Amino acid sequence: MTDYDVLRVFCGPNGGYGKELGVVRDGSVLPGPGDRQELAAKLGFGETVFVDDPERGVIDIYTPTQRLPFAGHPCVGTAWLLDVPELVTPAGAVGARLDGEFSWIEARAEWAPAHTLRQYPSAAEVDALEAPPLGERGEVGVPSDEVRGRIYAWAWEDEAAGRVRARAFPGPDAGIEEDEATGTAALLLTDRLGRALNITQGRGSQILTAPQPHGWVEVGGRVHLER
Repeated sequence: MTDYDVLRVFCGPNGGYGKELGVVRDGSVLPGPGDRQELAAKLGFGETVFVDDPERGVIDIYTPTQRLPFAGHPCVGTAWLLDVPELVTPAGAVGARLDGEFSWIEARAEWAPAHTLRQYPSAAEVDALEAPPLGERGEVGVPSDEVRGRIYAWAWEDEAAGRVRARAFPGPDAGIEEDEATGTAALLLTDRLGRALNITQGRGSQILTAPQPHGWVEVGGRVHLER
């Protein structure tokens, strides 16, 4: 079996929750996309990262079913693991920095896959949404013809303070469970609202964001090494 690290990204303040990520530090052991896709499917993480150049931060990201040009939680986690000033992805160069307990990346909204951002009147209504059974569609009240990608259900917990409650559900592409922490959706929401956010997603994961000049957005969170 190929050696790989397991991280949890976007952990809560007490170190719990977060979303698992697999990172193969020596991508040369599986240089071909077919072999990488096979391993990503076998491992079963939401995303698996293959590091092709640890000094330059060149990475390759796979879900169990496809290759991604960019993804939020893989970049936040890998930036923390490699401790480099940037990551090089097919979408573009992703700025990276460590600041105390948080790992930050800087990326662009147009790099993120489509999400349906659905605002609800209260955090309690987001909490009350029922996740669909695995393999079934989960429009959670959104007309099916309006759904693009995953549905990011969100509400203000404290609008003045920028505190958001969010959950992410599968859209038309069934076969995935509710997503515990979604960096790309947080990036898109920040770009839309144009303000810094403190997002609690899923059971208790935390994502911090901040808009930057010229269309860039910072996304940050805590990262823990599982093994």
